[in-house]
Parts: sequence; C-alpha cells; structure tokens
Amino acid sequence: QVQLVESGGGLVQAGGSLRLSCAASGRTFSSYAMGWFRQAPGKEREFVAAIRWSGGSTIYATYADSVKGRFTISRDNAKNTVYPQMNSLKPEDTAVYYCAAGSRATPRETDFASWGQGTQVTVSS
Repeated sequence: QVQLVESGGGLVQAGGSLRLSCAASGRTFSSYAMGWFRQAPGKEREFVAAIRWSGGSTIYATYADSVKGRFTISRDNAKNTVYPQMNSLKPEDTAVYYCAAGSRATPRETDFASWGQGTQVTVSS
C-alpha cells in the first residue's frame, strides 16, 4: 500500500499557472503508475492525467482532451513525487484534484488502488 499527500492547490486567475505535488510513501514508488483526477462541484470525478515509468528514462503519460497542451505531468522517483504543471488555467478547471497510485496509467479510476485526500484548485475569471 502507498500513502499519498497532495499539495500546491490554491486560488489563481484565469490564464495563470499552478504546480501541484503528490508525495508518496510506502512501497517502491517507481513501480506504480500515478494518476490525477478532479471533481468539480456537482459533478462526477473525472480523469486528468496519468504517468508511468517504463524502464530507463522512458516515461509514458496520457492526458484528458480537456487539459492536453495545457497540463504536463512529470515524476521524480528519487523524491517519490509526481508533479502536474497546470498552465493556461480556465475557470472550468476549478475542482478538487486527487492523486492516485495504481497498476496501470489509464483513465479508469478502478486501475488506481490508493488515493490522496485531494487539494482544491480555484480559477477565477
């Protein structure tokens, strides 16, 4: 089991940027796929991005269409941390953002067994 703690959320104006962090502890970090999901008020939780380490320096990452080109996810295995860099933020990006660890880097919540507590991101217009 891996424990996850998100940080870096806050209030930002539209067009601005934020970098979230997800620190993991527990079992070997590099063996997990890491994902980010978000839940806006009154809406279901949705996929944002996922990443996995694929031998050597090869990294596989996948993004939701709504954030593609604006969000970039990276990971630092030495620090057991994954970082979504969020640029060109829009009011519709306002949500609680959740970090997750699992077996596969996919958009499916069921592929992620461990979840953080979430961090609020609010984008003002």
